[in-house]
Amino acid sequence: MLLIGIILGFAMAFAIGANDVANSMATAVGAKAITPKQAVFIAAVLEFLGALLFGSHVTSTIMKGIVKWEAVNDPKILLYGAIATLIATTVWVLVATIWSMPISTTHSVVGGMMGFGVVAAGWSAVNWISMLKIVATWVISPFLGGLISYIVFRIITKAILHSDKPLTATRKYGPVFVGATIMIILSLFFVKTLNWNLGFSLLIALVCSFGVGMLSSLWIGKKLKGFDDNDYNGVERVFRKMQVVTSCYVSFSHGANDVANAIGPVALIIAVVTTGMASQSVTVPTWVLLLGGVGIAIGVAVLGKRVMKTIGEDITELNNTRGFSIDFGAATTVLIASVMGFPVSTTHTVVGSVTGIGMARGLEMVNVGVLKSIVYSWLLTVPVAAGFSALLYTILINVF
Repeated sequence: MLLIGIILGFAMAFAIGANDVANSMATAVGAKAITPKQAVFIAAVLEFLGALLFGSHVTSTIMKGIVKWEAVNDPKILLYGAIATLIATTVWVLVATIWSMPISTTHSVVGGMMGFGVVAAGWSAVNWISMLKIVATWVISPFLGGLISYIVFRIITKAILHSDKPLTATRKYGPVFVGATIMIILSLFFVKTLNWNLGFSLLIALVCSFGVGMLSSLWIGKKLKGFDDNDYNGVERVFRKMQVVTSCYVSFSHGANDVANAIGPVALIIAVVTTGMASQSVTVPTWVLLLGGVGIAIGVAVLGKRVMKTIGEDITELNNTRGFSIDFGAATTVLIASVMGFPVSTTHTVVGSVTGIGMARGLEMVNVGVLKSIVYSWLLTVPVAAGFSALLYTILINVF
């Protein structure tokens, strides 16, 4: 059972890396800030480091708040439920990846947990308020991400791109965008990854962002040296560098925060097998985090390009200012949701942000056909994962 749990956890981490890498690197690749090969390498390294250095050593949300603990706290039920969830989630995420569709691995795990919970303890075992919150985020997170990205892009367009002297405007407003980016990145890291107090996190992030913003004025001046004042290539060059920074952060943060989707059920299996007891809070050994990090990194390297292309190229055409607006909007949305306690999907948020940027240039600039396919895959995620997990759990509990 322990060996099976480890193998399935690795497979799940592989699937997460294959699908979710698009969240961090797709816009940078689509905007030609980095090449697909560079994206795969950077993401693999940062995902691994994020998982190993900051992956939670205590997984206290094994049930994801979806299945009531008192209804399924029998060790045998949890053991087979965790195995069914891992298999169902891994298969669905890999199918979606091969189909080149960006889906939420978190929502896949939620579906898997719900499926076995219903079979094991009935419909009353499901926390329907939590499910309602998740369903609400299917609309809220893409809309909010798209709205913020749209506003940021319109500000950049008015303040810089449509100004009489774009490079002069970039020198003036560029440090503000750099400072705001650092503010969002650090706030997210402190609140979501280090679990710091919100007020203290914002204060430290504000001080750091002010200092970086001041220094960036020198950096921007150096980057724009030799460009004509009306050369938009200089503007794109500045935003290209900022976009790479935001993409790297999202990748590192994903490794730190989402590795729990793979190792949470594995940690539960380890606890049940080694102690014979079940607990809501499970200590995660470092080697399990290492396993998750390696699995995510390999998944990125082997299949990461497929979903990356869908988000970065197929929805709408991107350049560096658009790509930066998307990353900024997505990161801001995730920060707001984390503070409010909403379980948003980064995948949904990024797709919404990309769509918002496309619509900023007119509805005809958005590939509606691709967008429809993505939405269909989102709607299928929870029921497919739940149905498959329920079937697997029924087979496992009856055979063994």
